[in-house]
Amino acid sequence: MRVLVTGAGGLIGSEAVRYFLKKYLVWGIDNDMRSTFFGKSGSVRHIIDSLSSLEGYTHFNSDITSQEQMETIFKNVKPDVIIHCAAQPSHDKAADIPILDFNVNAFGTLNLLECTRKYCNSDATFIHMSTNKVYGDGPNSIELIESDMRYDFKSTVFYQGIDEYFSIDNCLHSLFGASKLSADITAQEYGRYFGMNVGIFRGGCLTGPQHSGVELHGFLSYIVKCAVLNKQYTVFGYKGKQVRDQIHSSDVIKAFDKFIENPKKGEVYNMGGGKENSASVLEVIQLLKDDHDLSLDYDISDNNRVGDHICYYTNLFKFKRHFPEWDITKNLNEIIDEIVYSVRSVDR
Repeated sequence: MRVLVTGAGGLIGSEAVRYFLKKYLVWGIDNDMRSTFFGKSGSVRHIIDSLSSLEGYTHFNSDITSQEQMETIFKNVKPDVIIHCAAQPSHDKAADIPILDFNVNAFGTLNLLECTRKYCNSDATFIHMSTNKVYGDGPNSIELIESDMRYDFKSTVFYQGIDEYFSIDNCLHSLFGASKLSADITAQEYGRYFGMNVGIFRGGCLTGPQHSGVELHGFLSYIVKCAVLNKQYTVFGYKGKQVRDQIHSSDVIKAFDKFIENPKKGEVYNMGGGKENSASVLEVIQLLKDDHDLSLDYDISDNNRVGDHICYYTNLFKFKRHFPEWDITKNLNEIIDEIVYSVRSVDR
């Protein structure tokens, strides 16, 4: 099996590289565009360098939007599995760089899918890392219950979270959501129209100790970093009661592995921590104080991010039905423990 991972220096990409290297040859693509998006603090160059030293791994410092570069790589590697994690990942940053955002997220995905169709075997598997932002702010239309620390969905229909049948229309997406939705639908069409093995994973908050979180991307990683390093943190709107579900990157990769074992053609899966791994910003702040003796210096802005979710957690029923051997293995407290330990280790 020959595995090609795009965005190899990122959270999910690097986890995929290390996981699949245990049994396959792996190639990675990443030109550290995160440093362009987020500056020096967002760079993943150190991760790329660490991966490049691993036996069985080959790295390409290439651009997924370059047809020439991608065709050369696909002709030479002829991968059996493509795990596409490369993206401009920020909800907010996209408004500052709309053309670059769309080029990377939408055209980059199309470029990779077409290379897969042209240069790979017909039974090759393509995994596309999408996002819950394809649902736009539609989840904000659901009636909510407000408590002292968080919001929750009131309707029993959404008790276990948002599923894949939730509408993607008639809502505000943000430009990031729009570019990722374009990629999402294109990936579905390559699966359904061309009959290719394509899986689309709409991620909630994907996290882990190797996440290079910054203010505009990577909520849990960044808030832990601020608490450990005594940096001031700003909560954007919703009184800090906005809710997200967290899934460890290793659980995401195990889901990918199950899909590779039994691939589908253009199937969509919501992928996140689920209700059990959900927490508001205020609840995370309280967990850091109670479990790690970390007091966060923060303020709450009245202004929420445009198109941001008030409450979102993932209904995992569909993926678990298709792949019953898979389940979440790391709870929220374990995830936070790992991130705190990682930030403290680096700080030393």
